[in-house]
Amino acid sequence: MADEVAYRSVVEVERIRGPMRRAWLPGRAAEVTFGVHGAIAEHYGVSPDDYPPDTTTIDYVVAAAVG
Repeated sequence: MADEVAYRSVVEVERIRGPMRRAWLPGRAAEVTFGVHGAIAEHYGVSPDDYPPDTTTIDYVVAAAVG
Protein backbone atom coordinates (compact mmCIF):
# COMPACT_ATOMS: atom_id res chain seq x y z
CA MET A 1 0.00 0.00 0.00
CA ALA A 2 1.12 3.51 -0.72
CA ASP A 3 1.87 5.74 2.23
CA GLU A 4 0.63 8.86 0.48
CA VAL A 5 -2.99 9.85 -0.03
CA ALA A 6 -3.67 10.01 -3.78
CA TYR A 7 -6.94 11.95 -3.53
CA ARG A 8 -9.09 13.46 -0.85
CA SER A 9 -12.65 14.39 -1.78
CA VAL A 10 -13.80 17.65 -0.23
CA VAL A 11 -17.59 17.67 0.02
CA GLU A 12 -19.90 20.06 1.84
CA VAL A 13 -23.38 18.93 2.90
CA GLU A 14 -26.09 21.18 4.32
CA ARG A 15 -29.33 19.98 5.90
CA ILE A 16 -32.24 21.96 4.49
CA ARG A 17 -34.99 20.37 6.59
CA GLY A 18 -36.29 16.88 7.28
CA PRO A 19 -34.76 14.45 4.79
CA MET A 20 -33.74 17.23 2.40
CA ARG A 21 -30.00 17.91 1.94
CA ARG A 22 -27.91 20.05 -0.38
CA ALA A 23 -24.34 19.09 -1.30
CA TRP A 24 -21.46 20.60 -3.20
CA LEU A 25 -19.28 18.01 -4.90
CA PRO A 26 -15.91 18.33 -6.63
CA GLY A 27 -16.16 18.72 -10.39
CA ARG A 28 -19.69 20.16 -10.32
CA ALA A 29 -20.49 23.85 -10.51
CA ALA A 30 -24.08 23.33 -9.35
CA GLU A 31 -25.21 21.91 -6.05
CA VAL A 32 -26.74 18.44 -5.78
CA THR A 33 -29.92 17.88 -3.78
CA PHE A 34 -30.91 14.78 -1.85
CA GLY A 35 -34.24 13.74 -0.40
CA VAL A 36 -36.46 10.68 -0.39
CA HIS A 37 -38.95 9.17 -2.81
CA GLY A 38 -41.08 6.08 -3.37
CA ALA A 39 -40.60 3.16 -1.02
CA ILE A 40 -37.92 4.98 0.99
CA ALA A 41 -40.26 7.92 1.67
CA GLU A 42 -43.01 5.47 2.58
CA HIS A 43 -40.67 3.59 4.95
CA TYR A 44 -39.81 6.82 6.78
CA GLY A 45 -43.39 8.12 6.69
CA VAL A 46 -42.51 11.09 4.50
CA SER A 47 -45.41 12.51 2.50
CA PRO A 48 -44.82 14.17 -0.88
CA ASP A 49 -47.09 16.92 0.47
CA ASP A 50 -44.47 17.67 3.14
CA TYR A 51 -41.30 17.15 1.09
CA PRO A 52 -41.08 16.94 -2.70
CA PRO A 53 -39.70 13.60 -3.95
CA ASP A 54 -35.99 13.79 -4.73
CA THR A 55 -33.06 11.46 -5.38
CA THR A 56 -31.78 9.69 -2.26
CA THR A 57 -28.18 9.35 -1.16
CA ILE A 58 -28.44 5.58 -1.73
CA ASP A 59 -29.36 6.25 -5.38
CA TYR A 60 -26.02 8.04 -5.80
CA VAL A 61 -24.13 5.23 -4.04
CA VAL A 62 -25.71 2.62 -6.32
CA ALA A 63 -25.01 4.69 -9.43
CA ALA A 64 -21.38 5.13 -8.37
CA ALA A 65 -20.97 1.41 -7.71
CA VAL A 66 -22.51 0.44 -11.04
CA GLY A 67 -20.77 3.16 -13.05
